[in-house]
Amino acid sequence: MSTTRTATTRWEGSLMEGSGQVTLASSGLGTFDVSWPSRAEEPGGQTSPEELIAAAHSACFSMALSHGLAQAGTPPTSLDTSAAVTFQPGTGITGIHLTVVGVVPGLTAEDFQAAAEGAKANCPVSAALTGTTITLEASLG
Repeated sequence: MSTTRTATTRWEGSLMEGSGQVTLASSGLGTFDVSWPSRAEEPGGQTSPEELIAAAHSACFSMALSHGLAQAGTPPTSLDTSAAVTFQPGTGITGIHLTVVGVVPGLTAEDFQAAAEGAKANCPVSAALTGTTITLEASLG
């Protein structure tokens, strides 16, 4: 069974002087302010498309890695993942760097790295973002 999730944005004004609000409509979890300065300069308490992509990517990667480890008989105790999405005004998103630290009893660092690489290659968000370079740093905690 497929699922569809939605978010909406209302934007007012020009790119540089305007602002908007992103609403996580499916979950109803909230509405978040967004503006050009929050995207290209300092966040100032607002979000950006890149931060939302980072949130989606870190969650998806963690789910894929957890599943892969469990399927291999070594379920993780915990995974702490961050995704850093780099945005260059005038160019766009220039890269995404995933960092994961896992607690996985009975797994070697090499096997954890291999599982993390598999999750990076196969999580649906990574697949959707194939137009950008995605790098990975994986370690056991």
